Amino acid sequence: MSICVTTYNHAPYLERAVESFLAQKCDFGVEIILSDDCSSDSTPDICRSYAERYPDRIRFICSEKNVGMRANYRRTFEAARGEYVALCDGDDWWCDENKLSRQVAQMELNKECGMCYTRARRVQGDREWLYPVGEMYTDFEQMLFNNTVENSSAMARRDLVMRYYEEVQPEHHPEWLTDDAPMWIWFAARSKILTIDEPMAVHRLLPESVSQSGNYQRRIAFCDSLVDISLWFDERYAEGKHRQRLWRKRMEVALWVLSRDGSTVEYLKRWLQDVRRTPRLLLNAAGYGLLVKRLLRKIGLLK
Repeated sequence: MSICVTTYNHAPYLERAVESFLAQKCDFGVEIILSDDCSSDSTPDICRSYAERYPDRIRFICSEKNVGMRANYRRTFEAARGEYVALCDGDDWWCDENKLSRQVAQMELNKECGMCYTRARRVQGDREWLYPVGEMYTDFEQMLFNNTVENSSAMARRDLVMRYYEEVQPEHHPEWLTDDAPMWIWFAARSKILTIDEPMAVHRLLPESVSQSGNYQRRIAFCDSLVDISLWFDERYAEGKHRQRLWRKRMEVALWVLSRDGSTVEYLKRWLQDVRRTPRLLLNAAGYGLLVKRLLRKIGLLK
């Protein structure tokens, strides 16, 4: 088993993550790979210290210059030597000491299964909640519309991860703003996915990250990217069966954000852009309804 950990300026959080990995109770070999992307804080020193203290369990990967999220993610998998890989970013951690053993047991009993993930807890400041709140999705169509896999909760077969890189070649898609979401969708298309309906991992939501931002334009860009990823997979693995629904989702999410945080001009420009691309969206009532809400908020009749 290889625990693949990508880090970048995670000094305040990294020790908690690594200690949660070391606390795992397993009857099989486990290696921890810490791959740092040229952090400017003390993250490399923390990684190096752990690797020196546990030379038989922890390996440290670094570089003299920043290679970027995508390359750092991939080189961690390529360095892995285990049959299985478990993922966790350096600012997240695991909250169940039996996480690995239970996931491996599940996958050993189900050889056709390519991935297993658990529920997780999300933490943001003083707030904490379960994720996903409802159903844990496992099939391809469900994952296209709502990817419920938390990165820190996932475990996969390493050989399938490498097949994903060969088949999808995500390095050719710099417009994709995340690396894990396309991988989970691919697993749903190419293998079976198992779930454990208990929270065993914790995802820390930082104020500013690729997926979280106080800037509404960045939030829209990330949501657009998620749908664009789904559109790519739908085209290649489902012959575009869900194209119209995905375009509708892409527009509705953006307009919902703009109806609350953007200007009326921004709202209309985005609506027109989506309608020009997909004329059938002209008939989508949500575009008009959200505009009315936007105007009511502007004149103070709606909060």
